[in-house]
Amino acid sequence: MPRLKEIKPLEGYRLWLRYDDGVEGVVDLSPLAGQGVFALWEEPGRFQQARIGDGGEIVWSEDVDLCADALYLQLTGKQPEDIFPQLKAMARSHA
Repeated sequence: MPRLKEIKPLEGYRLWLRYDDGVEGVVDLSPLAGQGVFALWEEPGRFQQARIGDGGEIVWSEDVDLCADALYLQLTGKQPEDIFPQLKAMARSHA
């Protein structure tokens, strides 16, 4: 799976992301803002504190993070099976 290399918080709860395979783009996280743990983003300046965590995740606090792999799939429109072909084989063997 490609690794997240750079992020830039943008206005409107959007993030620009760049991965080590050259994929880059903007994801809109506004539907999450104010929901559950993501209420943190409504505090002035908190969304802009996004950073890449030690495990490659996007982190705002010890309680608020997002999986960079899921956002990669969202950016590319790919399914997990497209990146991990062994998942298709596993699904067929369990059918």
